[in-house]
Amino acid sequence: MATGDWRIGVLFSNSGVTAAAETAEANATRLAIEEINAAGGVRGRQIKAVFYDPECSAKKYQELAVRLLAEDGIKIIFGCYMSSARKAVLPEIEAYRGMLFYPTFYEGFEYSTRCFYTGSSSNQNAVQLARYLIDNYGTRFLLVGSNYVFPYEYNRVVMDLVMRAKGTILDELYVPVEPVRKDFNRVIKQISKLKPDIVVSTVVGTGAVMLYEAYKEAGFDVATMPIASLTTTEAEVAEMAPDIAAGHLTSASFFETLDTPQARQFVSSFKQRFGADAPVTAGAEAAYFQVHLYAKALELAGTDEPEALAKHLAGLEFDAPQGRIRIDPDNHHTELWSRIGRVNDEGKFDIIWQSETRIRPDPYFVTASFDDWMSKPHQLKRKA
Repeated sequence: MATGDWRIGVLFSNSGVTAAAETAEANATRLAIEEINAAGGVRGRQIKAVFYDPECSAKKYQELAVRLLAEDGIKIIFGCYMSSARKAVLPEIEAYRGMLFYPTFYEGFEYSTRCFYTGSSSNQNAVQLARYLIDNYGTRFLLVGSNYVFPYEYNRVVMDLVMRAKGTILDELYVPVEPVRKDFNRVIKQISKLKPDIVVSTVVGTGAVMLYEAYKEAGFDVATMPIASLTTTEAEVAEMAPDIAAGHLTSASFFETLDTPQARQFVSSFKQRFGADAPVTAGAEAAYFQVHLYAKALELAGTDEPEALAKHLAGLEFDAPQGRIRIDPDNHHTELWSRIGRVNDEGKFDIIWQSETRIRPDPYFVTASFDDWMSKPHQLKRKA
């Protein structure tokens, strides 16, 4: 009978441009491990994690993944935030026959037999957010993002949806992943000139803070022209003064203000462990439940061999803080819930819309059709 700890690797950054969001994911990973170990572990064995800090560098992500797989002898890795990091790590995961659990929302258009994607893909948030914006604000969009994979791919989806609704993309602007404040001067100038109905942001990390601060200073009316985002989470809002973020929108599978027993317990445990002001993001929630999914599969398989785990992960369900979720056996993505939140004056998200059921992932965006929405009664009207 095998003895010793179940060893896993964790790659989240605690320094760099997206450190705030990645720290939340790392903390949620710790919380899940501690819960599982406190309950006796898996098959009487504790889970032991090796944490490394890739410093938001795709190259360091790749190097540290190799270190975990080749030197540390670890088969299972939890981590990555930006898509550039995931794309740097996945070839190593496949070469060393390991497994990656990836908790961050992303653009889709990918599948690996050795990756389980627990964050949302575009059909689980882009469609819902775009329709909400069109129903409530208008069809003239301006897109602004960080200059890397996810914003380009996500904006391509948004452009398709807007064009199907006979709307207009007024401009598509990108800033460096590690920007300085002056990088947003052109963005603010274009917003002032073009006067869109809505600004959609995929600016990440510290750049998001700079964008919202510049937006506030420009005096734009948030009530009629808010910024709508997937990348502005509780972690970024926590870096802003409350009046900077108030009124802006985010689409996500989970917000820390979700008022269900499972959500309240998760948020309470998280803040007791990491501090009352520690932000609890959708990425953190996915990082949390994916460790529990791993533990369930490990219990069933009796081994941490990736191939054996994959067989038990396919179709596996779990009562996550966001609601009951399920791994889709066809594509290794996760059936998730969809929600839209608006930042209030206290810097917290008021949930103003949520799906009635969980949404099956369609990472290649094959079946999602904006035309289907237009034939149905509008259901995403704005709440006061």
